[in-house]
Amino acid sequence: MTDLLALANPLQGTRSIHSFSRGNTLPFIGSPFAMTSWAMQTADGRWYFHPDHRQVRGVRATRQASPWMGDYGHFTLMPQVGERRLAPARRSSAYRPHEATFQPHFLRFQLVRYETHVELTATPRAMIMRLVFPTGAREKRLLLETYPGQARIEIDPARRAVRGYTRANSGGTPSNFASYFILKFDCELAADQCGLFREDEAFGGAEGTDDALGAIIGLRPPAGGAVTVRVGTSFISLEQAERNLAGEIGDRALETVRDDVAADWRDLLDRFEIDADSDHDRRTFASCLYRAFLFPRRWHEPDAQGNPIHFSPHNDDVVPGVMYSDNGFWDTHRTVYPFFSLVCPSRMQEMLEGWVNVYKESDWLPRWVNPGETGGMIGTHIDAVLADAVMKGLRGFDVEAGYAGMVKQATREAPARYGRAGIEAWIRHGYLPADAARHSVSATLDYAFGDFCIGQVAGALGKIEERDLMWRRAMNYRRLFDRATGFMRARDEHGRWIEPFDEFMWGGPYVEGSAWQCSWAVPHDPAGLAELLGGDEALVARLDRMLALPPIYRADEYGEEIHEMTEMACADFGQYAHNNQPVHHVLYLYAAAGRPDRTQSWVRRVLTELYGPGPDGFIGDEDNGEMACWYLLSALGIYPLCVGRPEYVLGSPLFRRAVLRLEQGGELLVDAPANSPKNVYVRRVAWNGAPHSRVVIDHRDLAQGGTLAFEMTGRPEWTEVAQADRPFSLSRLFP
Repeated sequence: MTDLLALANPLQGTRSIHSFSRGNTLPFIGSPFAMTSWAMQTADGRWYFHPDHRQVRGVRATRQASPWMGDYGHFTLMPQVGERRLAPARRSSAYRPHEATFQPHFLRFQLVRYETHVELTATPRAMIMRLVFPTGAREKRLLLETYPGQARIEIDPARRAVRGYTRANSGGTPSNFASYFILKFDCELAADQCGLFREDEAFGGAEGTDDALGAIIGLRPPAGGAVTVRVGTSFISLEQAERNLAGEIGDRALETVRDDVAADWRDLLDRFEIDADSDHDRRTFASCLYRAFLFPRRWHEPDAQGNPIHFSPHNDDVVPGVMYSDNGFWDTHRTVYPFFSLVCPSRMQEMLEGWVNVYKESDWLPRWVNPGETGGMIGTHIDAVLADAVMKGLRGFDVEAGYAGMVKQATREAPARYGRAGIEAWIRHGYLPADAARHSVSATLDYAFGDFCIGQVAGALGKIEERDLMWRRAMNYRRLFDRATGFMRARDEHGRWIEPFDEFMWGGPYVEGSAWQCSWAVPHDPAGLAELLGGDEALVARLDRMLALPPIYRADEYGEEIHEMTEMACADFGQYAHNNQPVHHVLYLYAAAGRPDRTQSWVRRVLTELYGPGPDGFIGDEDNGEMACWYLLSALGIYPLCVGRPEYVLGSPLFRRAVLRLEQGGELLVDAPANSPKNVYVRRVAWNGAPHSRVVIDHRDLAQGGTLAFEMTGRPEWTEVAQADRPFSLSRLFP
């Protein structure tokens, strides 16, 4: 069996800069869904690692979900030998990337300047690092750097320990937020060489409180030069940080911890087995699996009895129960949670419990939490996550409370950062007037989809009147369709179109796109969208045109070219901007219009041309697993066109054979023995040996296990689909 953990590359998607994203990822080392990850740091700022940099500034304790959101509770550790240099640019050292080891569970490299070898592995809330210093009389030390925000540090040579906290953050934290840490050493601390510092200035003392305070930790390594540092972290207290360290690492050796963390990764990655000719495809699949299991982060910690408790970034208190964070649902609802529902449903249900706890602690469901609510992006896409779980029978959370939170944000004006902006105007007009909220067209479509999802949960709970009300509201997307142009367009409060209109203008009523990218956001009613456009053939022709047009864009509304525009131009898939989420379902609309062959060929092109296992592995922001899970699901030949509806559209599987070992027992086999780079089309499909004429398959069937067989061919043959065999469309219930 292929060792997918050995193939997973944490450097995937890291060759990014502010103006052009190849993923905007970081090479996180640690455990799946870790509270604290660790990463090599090669630069300052939010783009703090780049694979082409050749100097290291330290190893960073990090929770950064995106450079656009920033880090919090972060600090950096940097070994040093000889003359003391404190500022990052002055203390940095060369490393040789070709000699370094980057694995999901393990990092190893050499600081050439200091002749020091570094190895580390990390559990969800703790880390163990081995430093092997050169022999000789020169001083050895470990620098601990914090970032803007109050920090407290205590150096305790007698106990060979350093403890403290930092309040560094990028927003989204309450006033009482702190990230606590404790470092324990297996060698003597040189008390006469210890002290505190800020920036490049050192001063005496073993403890202090100041902004961005750092610690100089003098070390007296044993004869062999090896020093082991154990680090515990917590959002609750110093005592909790010590408990986390004792419980997760204790006195175990680095190799033992490393192997245990590797086993945690294999528990997830080894649920898959793939048969592929291409090493590129194997490595890409493995690396995307690694990316899929990084977020959201666990925020809960075990108390003295082992029960989950957490410091709540939503009410500034320590409360019982589980909590997760670092997730933007505008992105992740599309692919991440549908993927989890198949692969790790028990973990997903714990996440859902955490998301409902956000509602209980803040009175609002989460939108973009990092770690508390930041109000990022638009819409309330937690609606889709909760609905998808409920409709798939994953109800191991407080469904009634989740439903109450969904209804609240769909019916009541919320404080800034929460809920749906302009919801009262949306209810009054049936759409968002252009001056009622930002990105009025995109928001109107997102609110309509959210209402469909609320209706799904209402129906599952037996609330039929509420279901029908929400489903009727879900049809409001039609109010913004302009038959003259064929696009969703902005109106004013009197129903007049906003002029002038430019189909290539990004921004304004559209979020991170133009009318070409944002007019398709009707996943709950593809048949209704086709009807507006003039029928199935018109929808297919419209999609063809989207892919054939040059990647034209206008930046006037933004005032500058944003990176998503640049990436669309460089990907050269016409107006299909796979670098951003609004189009991620679009290629599957071909199948909904009766042309699965078009879906098959275009999806295969995206899989093979726009993804890879290396630092250039993505085109655009990866976004906490969303881009990776698009690849994973599409490579399996399935995709959740309408999240909240328990079915998947069939595409073109990438491998001859793929196996998913289901958490509850059994296997899902995706079998396509004739698959090849030329045989991208599907002639016919069978489920458990029986012909399958539908272009969708139910989640329930896949989750119970079985064989999904694709007969592959080199030319388009599946070019017609009966209406009854197509994806769900709400307009069939509410014409």
